[in-house]
Amino acid sequence: MTCISNGGFSPPHMNLVDHHTHNSLCRHAVGGVLDYARAAKASGLAGIGLSDHAPSPTISDDWRMTPDQLPIYLEQAAKTKEFMGDFPVLLGLEVDFIESERPWIETLSIMAPWDFLIGSVHYLAPGWDVDNPRWIGRFQELGVETVWEMYWEAFDTCARSGLFDLLAHVDLVKKFGHRPEGDLRRFYEPALEAIKAGGSAVEFSTAGLRKPVGECYPGPEMLAMLVEAGVPLAISSDAHDPLEVGADFAQAANTLRALGCQETVTFFRREQRRLPL
Repeated sequence: MTCISNGGFSPPHMNLVDHHTHNSLCRHAVGGVLDYARAAKASGLAGIGLSDHAPSPTISDDWRMTPDQLPIYLEQAAKTKEFMGDFPVLLGLEVDFIESERPWIETLSIMAPWDFLIGSVHYLAPGWDVDNPRWIGRFQELGVETVWEMYWEAFDTCARSGLFDLLAHVDLVKKFGHRPEGDLRRFYEPALEAIKAGGSAVEFSTAGLRKPVGECYPGPEMLAMLVEAGVPLAISSDAHDPLEVGADFAQAANTLRALGCQETVTFFRREQRRLPL
């Protein structure tokens, strides 16, 4: 069973929290922090997670906060928490895992009272973010098999690091529809072992429905493996517009239920909390 888009927002189960959201500080999303929190409450979610792209000491690109914006983000998050009253607003970040930046990530993890940190892999080499349309030609230049090998090697290292509470869009490398020939479990099985070793939860992201691949992250085969292995899951939207908060959550929840999944997770001060699905 797969997660198929219903063409827009569908009201989700009240026990779902959207942990993966961005805002205008990262320069490729629209709307402020408060706009996302309001959208979550209006759509019937049980809470909202703030998780804009963390600054990097080594990467200069146009889709993350700069170091001087981090205090602004924290101030906006605090004001949003106050404004939203009893509605849960969770403080997080999406952090790119880059091996050389482990010390920075460890420092970042104690810079604020985070509820959760999301780990993700975008860069396969300096200057090459694999999900950027600018570099789509590299799938042909290097071969899809090679790009997938590079991605999953980086992802497995990220998952094993134990630095993160939630792993984002785990099979992001398929974004443009490129898949190598043969049984893809040769990538998924080592990744599952890495996820179990690191102890992070994994997001079931509806964002893939809005991408060329037209499929949730992870896809049906890997998702079934995660559920069977008992890996904690959280449904996420990776919203870059308040209108995307909670998008396709009802369908995603139904997909998980059909696989026998009975709960999702949320976080508080970096501890997992279980939510009945």
